[in-house]
Amino acid sequence: MGQLLKIVLLFSLLFSFSYAKKVYRLKMAASWGPTLSPLIDTTKHMAKLAEELSNGELKIRVDAANKHKAPLSVSDMVKSGQYDLGHTASYYWKGVDPAVMPFTSLPFTFTAPELYSWFYYGGGLELMKKVYSKHHMLSFPGGNTGMQMGGWFRKEIKSLEDLKGLKMRIPGFAGEVLAKLGVLVVNIPGGELYTSLERNTIDALEWVGPSMDIKMGFHRVAPYYYTAWHEPASEIQFLVNERTFNKLPEHLQKVLVTSFRLAAYDMYIQNYDMNATAWQEMTKEYPNIQVKTFPKDVMDALKKANQQLRDEMAAKNSELKEIFESQDAYMKKVRPWTEMSDYLYLKDNI
Repeated sequence: MGQLLKIVLLFSLLFSFSYAKKVYRLKMAASWGPTLSPLIDTTKHMAKLAEELSNGELKIRVDAANKHKAPLSVSDMVKSGQYDLGHTASYYWKGVDPAVMPFTSLPFTFTAPELYSWFYYGGGLELMKKVYSKHHMLSFPGGNTGMQMGGWFRKEIKSLEDLKGLKMRIPGFAGEVLAKLGVLVVNIPGGELYTSLERNTIDALEWVGPSMDIKMGFHRVAPYYYTAWHEPASEIQFLVNERTFNKLPEHLQKVLVTSFRLAAYDMYIQNYDMNATAWQEMTKEYPNIQVKTFPKDVMDALKKANQQLRDEMAAKNSELKEIFESQDAYMKKVRPWTEMSDYLYLKDNI
């Protein structure tokens, strides 16, 4: 009887090993440093969700920018397979493919709720899939910073003339727009921004909003804080190497996509709360900050240059043209409701 029990136990052990779940270990590169909340938090939250929802079958290691040393090249690393996943802003990759820019944010376009509506109900996801499939990647909304401020300036902008020759860090489409007005545009990684501003290497910069800006200390050297125009809803992307995704079992593909969506929304609401908290602190502790809006002649010139640039780029790039047309069409649908609901509510209650 004892021998029989040993045989049964041996077969039970072998059976359990043969049906043990395979663990898929993936690597993610983030464009953000290890303390840049809520951006780096979102990657960690997503990784935790994926592991929990998969009962441990998916384990994702997140490498912050200080680990891989290439914050603006995350898309390249995911495309090449150096990393399985990435968390980055699509417009960092505009030099490789301009058609990725609208998936982050464009001047004078969607607010965050409008942009998410376009992604999930207006054809945005399908267009994003079409663009990234050429590069053997999949892309998903990865969290939104909401309305981004127009930037920190060492000197007040009183007219269009004040923009000419101004050295400013501002990425994406907005940088192209400002370049048309005579601004010398540069793109500098986040870790070098404060030093560049302090040493007069640049005259102005935009980063995100109060929650992230206060940690960078920009207000100590550039007291003029301008209101939004260029990124009304900056969406970050979760990128996946196509070969990696296709190797995953179907249920784990669904877990990954679900984790992306949950983590993205959590970033949006976390950032909103952080902005409110930081702005409350800034107004009390840093009274030297002067909130400004750009003069009318500057705003008119920005809108005109923005439209000219869109027309020029659309004429050269059929994919950009298709995306612009899709976003413009959806804007005509969604903006009247935004005006009637949010805008009139705020207008009548502030």
